[in-house]
Amino acid sequence: MNQHCLALALFALLCSPAYSFAQAGGQPPPPATDTVAPAIPGVVAAGTKVQVIKEGFQGTEGPIGLPDGSLIFTETNANRIVKIDKDNNVSTFLENSNGSNGLAFDAKGRLISVQTTPGQTRIGVVYPKGSEATLADSFEGKPFGRPNDLVVDKKGGVYFTEPGPNAPNSPNAAPPPPPLPPAVYYVAPGARAIKIADGIERPNGIQLSRDEKTLYVNNTSGEFLLAFDIQPDGTVSNRRNFAKYEAVTQGPNGISSGADGLAIDSQGRVYVAASTGVQVFSPQGQHLGTIPLSRAPQNLAFAGPEKKTLYVVGRGAAYRIAMLAEGFKDRAK
Repeated sequence: MNQHCLALALFALLCSPAYSFAQAGGQPPPPATDTVAPAIPGVVAAGTKVQVIKEGFQGTEGPIGLPDGSLIFTETNANRIVKIDKDNNVSTFLENSNGSNGLAFDAKGRLISVQTTPGQTRIGVVYPKGSEATLADSFEGKPFGRPNDLVVDKKGGVYFTEPGPNAPNSPNAAPPPPPLPPAVYYVAPGARAIKIADGIERPNGIQLSRDEKTLYVNNTSGEFLLAFDIQPDGTVSNRRNFAKYEAVTQGPNGISSGADGLAIDSQGRVYVAASTGVQVFSPQGQHLGTIPLSRAPQNLAFAGPEKKTLYVVGRGAAYRIAMLAEGFKDRAK
């Protein structure tokens, strides 16, 4: 077995649900079952079914809509990207994704991904085949550890998060220090990655407002969804607490909200995949309601006809929800 295949195999083992549960001494997640959404005015009607599409995926991250209304997401541990069409048919969109996690399209129609295979971690073009390219793989000479999520602006610049290492399995089991601390980065077209924000305990999901004047960043180990003002050169200022997560917990490893992926709709509402489900916030940061799921979600995106279906993925399962709200149509996500 060559070094590349060995690295992929080890990566899949370490990230597999069975390994994670054994290391943490916990139990597998509950079965993925349909749940029911509460009424959230303008967002979702009371009694709307949160429908399970399929479970048993090897990693569930990076959902994003395609122009035909279908959805793709990353099955990171299986090193592929999966497609779900409007009829819930599941197929393989792309094999050998270099451990892709977060996904975004640029203005040229290229699929940009956070690629997490050990030793080949980078932000780069993963599709179409033949157009693969590295946009960033290091900062100040140090390789990225395991970047998580990204969003691409209209200029082709890429914002992405570096959360740092996974939390230790016990208070006495501290991991080795990562090459780079948790931070948020920006890569302008043709330029190197620059650090634009740090001091965030665990930056995770990342998203732009409709007018691209505000950058939102989820903090998995914090109480608040953060917001920043975007400057003309892509840097940010005026860090602030935009919204307070619901049901934040305090554990042996500190605060946890479970806040992961982010999405926005056509009215500027912000959707957070968190431990309690999909938490929905107004454009002013007011909590409007939470859509419960049978498993804690990891990421989400609008797709389908008129972008009126919210797809949610997490813990090996994929779901769909018929919405009153429409996704933002001027960007894939």
